Amino acid sequence: MHVSSRAVRRPLILSLLLALTLPASGQNVVPAAPQGSAAAAAADKIDRTNWLYVGSDITPDPAWHYGTLPNGVRYAVRRNGVPPGQVAVRVRIDAGSLMENDNERGFAHLVEHLTFRGSEYVPDGEAKRIWQRMGTTFGSDTNAQTTPTGTTYKLDLPSATEAGLDESLKILAGMVDNPSITAAALNAERPAVLAEQREAPGPQVRFSDARLATFFAGQPLADRSPIGTIDKLNGATPESVRAFHDRWYRPERAVVVISGDFDPAVFERLVAKNFSDWKGVGPKPAEPDFGKPDPSKPSTAVVSEPSLPAIVGFAVLRPWKYQDDTILMNQKRLVDSVAGSVISRRLETRARAGGSFISASVNTSNESRSADITYVSIVPIGNDWAAALKDVRAVIEDAKVNPPSQAEIDRELSDIDTIMRTSVETAKAEAGAAQADDMVQAVDIRETTTAPATIYAVLRDAIQKKMFTPKTVLESTQRIFTGTAQRALLNTPTPEDGAVTKLAAVLQEDVSGLAGKRTRQGKVDFSKLPKLGKPATVVSREKIDDFEMEKVVFSNGVRLMLRVSPAEETRVYVRVRFGGGYNSLPADRRSPIWAADGAIVGGGVGKLRQGDIDQMTAGRRIGLDFGIDDDAFVFSAMTSPTDLANQLKLMAGYMSAPGWDPNPLARIKSVTLAQYAGYDSSPSGVLARDLEGLLHDGDPRWGTPTREEVTATTAADSRKLWEPLLQQGPVEVQVFGDIDAEATIRAVAASIGALPKRSPPPTAAPPVRFPAHNATPLIETHGGPDNQAVAVIVWPTGGGMENQSDSTYLDILAQVFSDRLFDRLRSEAGASYSPSVQSQWPDGLASGGRLFAIGQVTPANVNLFFKMSREIASDLYANPISDDEMKRTIEPMKQLVLRQATGNTFWINQVENGTYDDRRVEGLRQMFRDLGGANSAMLQVVAQKYLKPDVDWTMAVVPRGPDGKAVALAPAPATVAPAATTPVKAKPAVGVKKRVEGR
Repeated sequence: MHVSSRAVRRPLILSLLLALTLPASGQNVVPAAPQGSAAAAAADKIDRTNWLYVGSDITPDPAWHYGTLPNGVRYAVRRNGVPPGQVAVRVRIDAGSLMENDNERGFAHLVEHLTFRGSEYVPDGEAKRIWQRMGTTFGSDTNAQTTPTGTTYKLDLPSATEAGLDESLKILAGMVDNPSITAAALNAERPAVLAEQREAPGPQVRFSDARLATFFAGQPLADRSPIGTIDKLNGATPESVRAFHDRWYRPERAVVVISGDFDPAVFERLVAKNFSDWKGVGPKPAEPDFGKPDPSKPSTAVVSEPSLPAIVGFAVLRPWKYQDDTILMNQKRLVDSVAGSVISRRLETRARAGGSFISASVNTSNESRSADITYVSIVPIGNDWAAALKDVRAVIEDAKVNPPSQAEIDRELSDIDTIMRTSVETAKAEAGAAQADDMVQAVDIRETTTAPATIYAVLRDAIQKKMFTPKTVLESTQRIFTGTAQRALLNTPTPEDGAVTKLAAVLQEDVSGLAGKRTRQGKVDFSKLPKLGKPATVVSREKIDDFEMEKVVFSNGVRLMLRVSPAEETRVYVRVRFGGGYNSLPADRRSPIWAADGAIVGGGVGKLRQGDIDQMTAGRRIGLDFGIDDDAFVFSAMTSPTDLANQLKLMAGYMSAPGWDPNPLARIKSVTLAQYAGYDSSPSGVLARDLEGLLHDGDPRWGTPTREEVTATTAADSRKLWEPLLQQGPVEVQVFGDIDAEATIRAVAASIGALPKRSPPPTAAPPVRFPAHNATPLIETHGGPDNQAVAVIVWPTGGGMENQSDSTYLDILAQVFSDRLFDRLRSEAGASYSPSVQSQWPDGLASGGRLFAIGQVTPANVNLFFKMSREIASDLYANPISDDEMKRTIEPMKQLVLRQATGNTFWINQVENGTYDDRRVEGLRQMFRDLGGANSAMLQVVAQKYLKPDVDWTMAVVPRGPDGKAVALAPAPATVAPAATTPVKAKPAVGVKKRVEGR
């Protein structure tokens, strides 16, 4: 059954310091429209049949309200108060790239762009600004997506009012009904679409296109990528694009989805008011035929992408056909899922033990309503793809002949059960935006969506019926590997003669008997973890009332920050920060920090290896991530109240008795070496390899190791680095969420608190350096497409807890800068699809902050990027920001903070190291005050402090010419045409005071 969402508490200090008047959760209900109004007349004619559940016997989620307007527009609306005051709107049109004719390749996506430029009720480019004034963050709250089967327009409206929601639905209705498809709009937007195509990662795109062409040969999906083709996009005219729009953008092909903090009756009334007048143009089109897998087409293909590792993908395809979404269908699908998971776990076990492949897995899916697929992906070690393919096939063939053990089945069922049970337990904290997206996905795949408890009951019923037995899973395995067509695609980093023939032969080769003896995982429980010391005692406790936190100091020196917040029911966030992070690494030589995850987490605990730990944690909500911050190493996980104590014990085990299993290191070495060819394949690859090292002026702590350094690294080298680091420096534990404070203190005392006292770091942290100002940009080259380049400009700022107000003001400045650069570089010049500006201020370092702008451009526009960036910086330096621009920047940032603050990850990020440095907590208070009281004069002072022309550092990555040298750059033009408009799909805004990750 469904339990309605409840309000999420937010500390009162947020509202006070941000100086906002916020609508109370659940108090946005307004009187019904007067009888006789247009809205009431439309509402009277709504067909409230539950259109999503036709043919289904699954119990619908009663929170959703369904209806169909007289013109055919369908809707699904519900109340949800997470986060408070927000309303998530989705308008899905059943029109994607599979609906395009051959001369319309890319038109579905092009219409999406044009729709956001301007429409019936909005001048060209103003939709973004209207919604910014309502508090939306451009790119994350307002966006759109085109897929092969549909186009979805997205709006997450924070602190919504009925007037704002009414206006927003009016705008959305005008967008889909009557976008401005004019010659001027088309000519302005076409360069942005082409820039999006140009900036896509070429090798990955080509491999993906080859996969579609091979697997779906003879079907429209084989050559219907939503991005389209250059020739068809260049050939688009207002008339041809309008024809596509009018053919497919029809009310009967539209679904409006709303999930938010209002009475659903209000949503229904406003949908009826704003969408009822929409009428289709011309006759209804026939439903397109997506075809069926054609067994007569070639079954194998080979591509050679030098920048990608060797990859093998093979698939068994069956025709997709509509099925009523019934309980039995879902239960059979669960059995299929278990069958695939059993094989994937066996493959993972072999990979961990040093097999012929780095990774391999089995998945089943329905792809774009074109085929029902069982897909096997393999990444070999090195280039011996044939050996890896045979080994993987041997495991699969064995699974098709011999049933799994009941223990293997139960192991996979425990994971599925945990996932579904967690969804039930955390349902009250599920965001409205996530529910809206789930509904859109259900519409797209022609299935239903319901309450987590109902889905979980379907699983439990299947278990009760004994549907998961060795016999049924064997039958499922045989079924998912039976189809009407088989396909395989191979990538070889270097061309191989006869590879197509060899691939076909390996797929047919007899592999019976090669699977070897199945590994049997023994039972392991938490009693097998290495023993810890005596639990610590509490030395002191201190309340931080305004943030509802408590600081605890233990006798072994460990410190705890906890926050009891039951809003996210049964979710507990745990973070253990220890040591010195990048500050504690050697600054005179490279260290094998690239292997940290494999060496520490993959290495096991004591005598327990990763398989033992997987078994030990099966059926529990326990995980482990490892990261490196500037000032600490970090274990983190999300767990549950019942699993918290064991989660902490596991973390303590990794800190006190790491297993140092060498096999994971060998595996991560193979993964790391496989990445190197990709670095040179694109400008973004070069940046990923070199930028952090360059921005730290060559400091080896932040540099990328060479191939030779990776190859030469041994397990002994890794252990020599990490063993002392795991034992040095302070320890801070953060536990935030649905917890009992006293039980949490006891659990920390018995785990992290039971570790020995730590020794201080042996040396002080070396200073962080920034490269010197360069009058001309540093030029690096790449070996990818000759129309791709990237330009970077960076200004050094600050760091640490001094000048915290500067950190907040720089976040605001970065947003203003980003918005202006997006407008000019994309909308005016069509030179870049998504330029980005960010401010990073590391709290854990005394310096090292930076404000930087990055744009992917053509080589001809590199200097244009620098010209525009410097002009914007100069203007921010010289002139105050207008009141309207301040509002369009500050309001979304305030709303973003208010929404983030309803979840615990916001708080845990903001007060890191707060048990050791009280300025962290005070800095949080100051950030709220600064954000609530920022004005243009303050921002101009900060711009004048940091955006100086004589301190910036610039870099460009351009193609190599035939002579191996960088291609020549064109000079920047003296002037640029006046601004046009701002379309959709920018990158999400940078959050306030974001945590700076190590790498």
